[in-house]
Amino acid sequence: MIEEKFKITYQNGLQARPATKLVSKANSFQAEMYMEYADRKVNLKSIMGVLSLGVPGDSKIRITFSGKDEDDAYKAISRIISDINEMV
Repeated sequence: MIEEKFKITYQNGLQARPATKLVSKANSFQAEMYMEYADRKVNLKSIMGVLSLGVPGDSKIRITFSGKDEDDAYKAISRIISDINEMV
């Protein structure tokens, strides 16, 4: 299992467009992934779950990865979060 903290610096946070990118990438892996924010935990493969967290810009989240392709999932999700943080 991999557990990592990420910072969302994108000013609009994880609203529809970046959340969709994140969930789409998560769904391309078999590993289970969960996102935590403000003492709530949701399945990273659920768009409604991710949006329900209401993660604003300049916030820290925690994501856990577990399963046979967890390393690849971790690397891919890290890249997507970097891409989200570079959005304008």
